Amino acid sequence: MNPDTGASSAATNGGGILLVEHDAYDIPGVVRLTLNRPDAFNALSEQLIAELHAALRTVAESDARVVVLAAAGRAFCAGHDLKEMRQTPTLDYYQALFARCSALMLTIARMPQPVIARVQGMATAAGCQLVAMCDLAVAADIAHFAVSGINIGLFCATPAVPLSRNIGRKAAFEMLMTGDFIDAAQAREQGLINRMAPVDALDAEVAALAASICAKPAAAVRAGKALFYRQLETDIEAAYQLAGQTMACNAMDDATLEGMQAFLDKRKPNWNG
Repeated sequence: MNPDTGASSAATNGGGILLVEHDAYDIPGVVRLTLNRPDAFNALSEQLIAELHAALRTVAESDARVVVLAAAGRAFCAGHDLKEMRQTPTLDYYQALFARCSALMLTIARMPQPVIARVQGMATAAGCQLVAMCDLAVAADIAHFAVSGINIGLFCATPAVPLSRNIGRKAAFEMLMTGDFIDAAQAREQGLINRMAPVDALDAEVAALAASICAKPAAAVRAGKALFYRQLETDIEAAYQLAGQTMACNAMDDATLEGMQAFLDKRKPNWNG
């Protein structure tokens, strides 16, 4: 397995700027989407935004269990494609561009499958935004992160939305105002990523996390993700109401009833029928 791309024997869609692999890491139900513009540091061109958004919507409607968002080459993602942005310096163009990117980011949060960012290198600006929007993130120990738009006079306003919801307010503000990098260890300490591994062990760490999720009943995982984000945006009383209703419905699921009975019987649950 190539540590730069995560390539394996899993079925893939071939070339192009976005690679789609099914049963990645030889785990049924894991779909890996790989940004494939390594020479451009996987910058989010209009085409890449469109293709990634379309792929995520397709996966969301499938029976896939987990999505891994990866990237080819040395960088995870360097943010928006500045060459494209400079070609059409109009307010209408920029508003439409950032609206399309925001729709992509919201799809990650709204799709039923957990999305794991596999970060093998640099993630800056909208690339760091991608990491923050993913439900989970595993990074190589050589990875580093920044919201660096301020360095060219462009405050990273849209990346600020998920960043400030992942890490502490003052830490997020410092990153946004200075454009300075943090390393993988700092990112883990601050809550931007979940796990860190040597680059040659990155795929094993991602696979272990994906396998752990895939081992759980799909209905519980999907209901849990939806509830997690909904309750965050409400007051505590409404959050408890949402959570109680979710748990009550979840408790009626056949897989949950089997899980409870297995616990009482002191055996492993049989979720394969």
